[in-house]
Amino acid sequence: MKRKRTKIVATISDKNCEIAFLRQMYEAGMDVVRINSAHLTIVGAQRIINNVREVSDKIALMLDTKGPEIRTTVCEAPIIVKKGVSFSITGDPEKKSAANNLYVSLKSFAEDVPLGSVVMFDDGEIEMKVQKREGKVLICKALNDGIIGSRKSVNIPGAKIHLPSLTDKDRAFIKMAARNDVDFIAHSFVRSRQDVLDVQAEIDKYKSEIKIIAKIENQEGVENISDIMEVVYGIMVARGDLAIEIPYEKIPSLQRMIISRCIYCRKPVIVATQMLHSMITNPRPTRAEVSDIASAIYSQTDAIMLSGETANGKYPVESVKTMTRVALEVENNKEKFLETPYLNVTGEISAYLAKVAVKTSLRISAKGIIADTTGGRTIRDMASFRGFNLIMAQCYSARTMREMALSYGVYASYQEKRKSIDEFIHIALKNLSKAHDLKAKDIIVVLAGNFSGGSGFSFIEVGTVQYLKDRVSIKEDQ
Repeated sequence: MKRKRTKIVATISDKNCEIAFLRQMYEAGMDVVRINSAHLTIVGAQRIINNVREVSDKIALMLDTKGPEIRTTVCEAPIIVKKGVSFSITGDPEKKSAANNLYVSLKSFAEDVPLGSVVMFDDGEIEMKVQKREGKVLICKALNDGIIGSRKSVNIPGAKIHLPSLTDKDRAFIKMAARNDVDFIAHSFVRSRQDVLDVQAEIDKYKSEIKIIAKIENQEGVENISDIMEVVYGIMVARGDLAIEIPYEKIPSLQRMIISRCIYCRKPVIVATQMLHSMITNPRPTRAEVSDIASAIYSQTDAIMLSGETANGKYPVESVKTMTRVALEVENNKEKFLETPYLNVTGEISAYLAKVAVKTSLRISAKGIIADTTGGRTIRDMASFRGFNLIMAQCYSARTMREMALSYGVYASYQEKRKSIDEFIHIALKNLSKAHDLKAKDIIVVLAGNFSGGSGFSFIEVGTVQYLKDRVSIKEDQ
């Protein structure tokens, strides 16, 4: 079976999360399951988690929090918007929106939004310009026609709104995630380093090892990307809200910039939003969507994400298969090694050996690289070079094994820590030969750590599968 290097994150709904369906998705190429708490109850999220774990212990789970967002309140009937008509907007989450009176979830909305700002509703479908302030009410003029329904998103491009990092719902879901040993929290609308630290403090209450993925989807997040990157495990380029907050023509260059920074800092990066949007209702993608996926892969992203396509679309399995096919084709035609700038995150010797292993595997046409890891840093360092050969990671922790589902080119499995390198090689080859169809004449690069208690890579060996098996068995006999 051909294995892609670019990972696929698929959003799963509790309305369609049967074990048989999830198994189809996994076999089609899904690596990570995203659970969007904005559209779920805790009971629904628990059902998804339980079913995913029935399918495979290698599928990572990512919980998406709501974060600091603003929405309109409930309305009894859709509100018709006509260009040029005035509307009042008031911050009061308890009141219902109706006719020309809109209410939003943020109480300080009128105080926080500057005069002259453009307020966007429903992912930018409707725009209104703020004309004046009357106490706690903003008077705005509609700039286009449209319809506003219940609980639609509200964006104010360029404005810095004072919202708490976490909602009560976020806290409840984080508690549930910690209890269920979920792998990642993807936190929405991250604006600053402090937003991440607030989430981390909540995770720490439960002594959890959950890793944080910062969703970059506003101007503040882009401006503070360097500070944010210092305190997160990874980054998601959430292009939906980002394209509302920032002029859409700037999104491609921002996407490439963020991917490049993540590679340099050895942080996993995900490109998200509307990658196969037409496949929510159609069995085939548009040519533009295929090019969008290809562009993200050519830019060397770790992962690409599906949202509505798999959560409520008609063709979820086909969407994952489409991404897999495009990934395999692009990966076969793009550069096979990325000469990324050196960054010492794992120790001088370990970092050097990681690069050597990836380059060597290409030059000698190796079948792949076998490497061990405890926490995953050494493997992420190798993945940053975006080598063509798969990294068959042997993880000494089941959590680390699942975390590797988000790293480019890495296929991880669990192995108990061994007392010697020879024992490690023997067990690794025994476990991997069938899973990766390793033949006797296949050349393998082995990269392993210091088995006397150190960390990082300290050992490299190259040979055919048969040679390595024979060498290890000879030593065992002696």
